[in-house]
Amino acid sequence: MKTNNVMLHTVTKIAAFIILTFSVFLFFAGHNNPGGGFIGGLMTASALLLLYVSYDIKSIRKAIPFNYVHIIAAGLLIAIVTGIVGMFIGDPFLTQYFDYFDLPILGETELTTALPFDLGIYMVVVGIALVIILTIGEDT
Repeated sequence: MKTNNVMLHTVTKIAAFIILTFSVFLFFAGHNNPGGGFIGGLMTASALLLLYVSYDIKSIRKAIPFNYVHIIAAGLLIAIVTGIVGMFIGDPFLTQYFDYFDLPILGETELTTALPFDLGIYMVVVGIALVIILTIGEDT
């Protein structure tokens, strides 16, 4: 018997888009306000898990063909390299640097080393959450 999940799929697409948009906002607001890589990563993982629950795992793996273990490794590498940069200058591990730059379209913009560190944390959290839950979900 084939089930008709048109309503579930439609609501899931809309909800996943809203959650992903909010996770990007939390990610970029993180170095000055509450938020950042950890909570943004959890929100992204929850949106992707919503898609995995609504559709089947095989369909989403075709649409999102990422190896989440590689995403974890890349995120750890980014976070560690960002922390080590200060050590080459003579500052402690994870020293944050920032400056204001005049960018063509955005105007005066603050750029900081906290953003790449948050990106690394974001990738690690998304990868770990999805690896754990999908491993449990695929267990037969």
